[in-house]
Amino acid sequence: MLDFEFYNPTRIVFGRGTISRLDMLIPPSARLLVLFGGKSARKTGTLAEVKAALGHREVQEFGGIEPNPSYEALIKAVEQVRREKLDFLLAVGGGSVIDGTKFVAAAVEFDGDPWTILETHGSNVTSAMPFASVLTLPATGSEMNNGAVITRKATTSKLVFRNPHTFPLFSILDPTKTYTLPARQIANGVADAFTHIIEQYLTYPVEARVQDRFAEGLLQTLIEIGPQTIANPEDYDLRTNLVWTATLALNGLIGAGVPQDWATHMIGHELTARYDIDHARTLAVILPSLLRERREAKRAKLLQYAERVWQITGGGDDERIEAAIARTEIFLESLGIKTRMADYGVRADAIDGLVGQLKAHGMTALGERRDITPDISRRILEASL
Repeated sequence: MLDFEFYNPTRIVFGRGTISRLDMLIPPSARLLVLFGGKSARKTGTLAEVKAALGHREVQEFGGIEPNPSYEALIKAVEQVRREKLDFLLAVGGGSVIDGTKFVAAAVEFDGDPWTILETHGSNVTSAMPFASVLTLPATGSEMNNGAVITRKATTSKLVFRNPHTFPLFSILDPTKTYTLPARQIANGVADAFTHIIEQYLTYPVEARVQDRFAEGLLQTLIEIGPQTIANPEDYDLRTNLVWTATLALNGLIGAGVPQDWATHMIGHELTARYDIDHARTLAVILPSLLRERREAKRAKLLQYAERVWQITGGGDDERIEAAIARTEIFLESLGIKTRMADYGVRADAIDGLVGQLKAHGMTALGERRDITPDISRRILEASL
């Protein structure tokens, strides 16, 4: 296991009725901006429940944060916070709303061009506003980490940033608030969390036995409950396990002391930025092709994945590896997610532009060994057609 330092200050408040705890968790004198996405937060009553729990505090709203939160929209929230002298942010939504809130928290106190926060991947952030979240969509783990992904529509750029100052102070996770989500969004959440785990697990062995077994257990949990929770949207036990698994998939714990990949995410981001495909669906497109392309570099862990996660033990090594990748594709398809670029209308003539975007964004040495070049990314994209 590699040397590591694990730090996560986010407090989790989990279970039914926990939105009522907001009154105790937020300072009485706080002047809040509540950030949310579309109409669902209001339609489902979650926004009203949040505002009721906040009592007599001054509360302003900022809605309309997109599924891929845009820099252009978030800058308006930054301006509102500065203009109204607000001092606490509360995200009510899924990963996109929480990611966007992290950017607002960092940008409000930033002296300079806020876009450079993304260009430097957060390394130039020295402070951030206090913020918290009420999670309504299990997927990204953003409720318990310090990372965010922001899109700039004007340049079709989708960049990642993270910083020690952008952990939520606390996050409320009430699984019942996810009951009304469409099946498509739950499927996306399962696929997103699954890929988060894979990107921290399927690399190369470093004797991190605890992290390996933890990751394998999380993967098996998603395989077991993913289709079930889509079919039974108001089963509390299934939904609690999905919500908690998605949080644990990216709160830093299974990634502590292990090499991490993230090439699937970086390539997938370009598909989302250029073609507005759901983030999780781009991951489902790229992941199987990447695993096949990198089967030699990942051989030892692919064999471990085949045996421990899928219980594949018969046949030669290459047969077991291919069987595990095929089972991964079948699982993603079982969620109702297509795994080919053509399924989303993306053809071979798009690949030059996608590779060009990777180069423009400095994504030229990807993967756990930093050896996925643009030429290798091209092969992965071609295999994903």
